[in-house]
Amino acid sequence: MSRVNEGLSYIEHISSAKVAEAIEKNLEATTDFSRANEADALIICVPTPLNKYREPDLSYVIKTAESIAPFFRPGQILSLESTTYPGTTEEELLPIAELGGLEVGKDIFLVYSPEREDPGNLEYTTQTIPKICGGHTPACREVGIKLYEQVIDKVVPVSTTKTAEMTKLLENIHRAVNIGLVNEMKIVADKMNIDIHEVIRAAATKPFGFVAYHPGPGLGGHCIPIDPFYLTWKAREYGLHTRFIELAGEVNSSMPDYVVSKITSALNSKKKSVNGSKILVIGIAYKKNVDDMRESPSVFIMEKLRELGADVQYSDPHVPVFPKMREHYFNLSSVELEKEVVAHFDCVLIGTDHDRIDYNMICDHAQLIVDARGRYLESYDHVYKA
Repeated sequence: MSRVNEGLSYIEHISSAKVAEAIEKNLEATTDFSRANEADALIICVPTPLNKYREPDLSYVIKTAESIAPFFRPGQILSLESTTYPGTTEEELLPIAELGGLEVGKDIFLVYSPEREDPGNLEYTTQTIPKICGGHTPACREVGIKLYEQVIDKVVPVSTTKTAEMTKLLENIHRAVNIGLVNEMKIVADKMNIDIHEVIRAAATKPFGFVAYHPGPGLGGHCIPIDPFYLTWKAREYGLHTRFIELAGEVNSSMPDYVVSKITSALNSKKKSVNGSKILVIGIAYKKNVDDMRESPSVFIMEKLRELGADVQYSDPHVPVFPKMREHYFNLSSVELEKEVVAHFDCVLIGTDHDRIDYNMICDHAQLIVDARGRYLESYDHVYKA
């Protein structure tokens, strides 16, 4: 909070200059919930993780809403942007909004407008990405549209909050299922000694009916690995079993184990075991060119390698020190990528293919490389595709 109020950014892809500019225009960070009364628009953007049973954890949403509810006043709009299952806004936020006797749709306005963001993508900004907006009543929707069209180029209204919630889930499930498909295709292609990345490049030349998705070591981030399970959980309330979505989740969740098996096989080809080997993981953020570590498959791979007795280090220009995480811990700092350092390791894993990495230098000096991102297009005796 203090950093924001000083005009400093703690998020890599948001510059301090932008924060300072916003501060000059009246941005202020606070932990005082009573000040919610001063705002015309209250937007909830908090985590919606899964618990250990893969069930939705809405505690952040509910506790936040309950903390600001005593300070609701007529004329305000309450918008939820966190990804969640269809029905959350009506079932969880509507009762809280009405606690003080305010009538939703008349005194206070309730909408669901999911966050859309692609960290690391310089082509799109918050302003240029169309914004979905669904209201509890038509009046709520209209107020929501008026709010967001002040800063978003295009607002897309939908009939209900449930529709908006389902839209967000469909977007992320679409990606999860297609990534699961291409990850399974990668395993099949590998068994047939076919380069799946060459196959994808060739298929992508078709000008219709095909969208290129790329395989990797697993899914990461705060949306794609988690959001599909929100729908599978809610579907059970209606007696439905979302087999297709859950199968994609199983395939994607198994990819870190697949990568570890490829590392094991690659080391065996050099008459080495994982136990005692020095392994360098290149890239531990969940996707290229960002510093976000949430649900990163590289971290799961590092843990599995450590359990097998490997000496694991990492190098990531976006993550200088391994951060404190709820479920993962490594007392490590990023290794500088120099020729002698790379040559020191028994195996190098390309876990996240950041653009700021010298892949030619790694190829020239590494003893052994396992490429889980298809970074190396040509065939090399010491490079194994994973």
